[in-house]
Amino acid sequence: MPLISELGGRAVAFETSEVRPQVSGLIQRRLFSEGSYVRQGQSLYQVDPSLYRAAVNEASANVANARAAAQAAQAKANRYRPLAQIEAVSQQEYTDAAAQARQASAAVAQNNAQLDTARINLRFTTIRAPISGRIGRSLFTQGALVSQSQTQPLAIIQRTDPIYVDIQQSAADLTALKRSLATGGVQPGSTQVRLQLDDGSDYGFTGTVQFSEVVVNESTGTVTLRARFPNPQGTLLPGSFVKALFTQAVTPNAILVSQSAVQRDIGGEAYVFVVGAQNKAERRVVKADRTYGTDWVVTGGIKAGDKIITQGLSNLRDGAAVRPVPASAPQKIAPRPAGQGGGSAGGEQARGGGR
Repeated sequence: MPLISELGGRAVAFETSEVRPQVSGLIQRRLFSEGSYVRQGQSLYQVDPSLYRAAVNEASANVANARAAAQAAQAKANRYRPLAQIEAVSQQEYTDAAAQARQASAAVAQNNAQLDTARINLRFTTIRAPISGRIGRSLFTQGALVSQSQTQPLAIIQRTDPIYVDIQQSAADLTALKRSLATGGVQPGSTQVRLQLDDGSDYGFTGTVQFSEVVVNESTGTVTLRARFPNPQGTLLPGSFVKALFTQAVTPNAILVSQSAVQRDIGGEAYVFVVGAQNKAERRVVKADRTYGTDWVVTGGIKAGDKIITQGLSNLRDGAAVRPVPASAPQKIAPRPAGQGGGSAGGEQARGGGR
């Protein structure tokens, strides 16, 4: 019998990205429709690029200047090399010229790096979508001043297909399940998950459990299980409350017994009456911790082949003689003979069955 867990959960976006500026400036244009689907790399905002374009031009001029200085320094070092060999100039003068040539070459590299930075900043004036997904409302309008250090995002993009559902399970229940799996009391179940929406309808798509958190929430005493679901129609929205149903384990050798056959004593202990030897009722203590449909799932106290009494239990006592008939047999009600009370001469009739 499957051990089906029914737990609450909330939908979580598969990917979430807060769109933030990486340069400072005034927003000139908003380039998307709020609530629309945007693709990765799509232009979303245009920040005033004037200052950053000027910075690129300045850096480009600095590179040209550094290259000219490097060429002159290298030419001087090249002229000094043969002169130093014939001692027309001192060795120190050649060494200084060679060092100046290397410094000029390093200055070219530094200015090239500054030019790359200026070009990157200019590219950042067009703010693009980091991921594909649904974009919400714009939190800044045209003409607003933004900066790379601001705490509030310009907009939020969420990818909802596929989508995650975070399921909360009691840490105590999870520990008990792990103990049962370790001792062989139950067998591992499936990772497939079904969902019920907040209106009670079935979601229609089956998900898969991805992982279980390794920590327990201190405030709730629960562990989070994350399942992944397809969401092509966008039915599930981030934050939606759902009910997850999945088989965490399977109980081997379980027996389904009609709920009408299982009784409990004053201490809460479950028991049934079975048809014993010589058609005598025998009270049997059973382990019935949960139900499945209209039946109790009994995992101890009875075995295959036992005949469970399901009707006629109101006055039944341990050891009483019974005349059992199958539970599926049609019930026959004969008129009561005049002058006779209730009951049957052959003992109490019991109707039994079990699966």
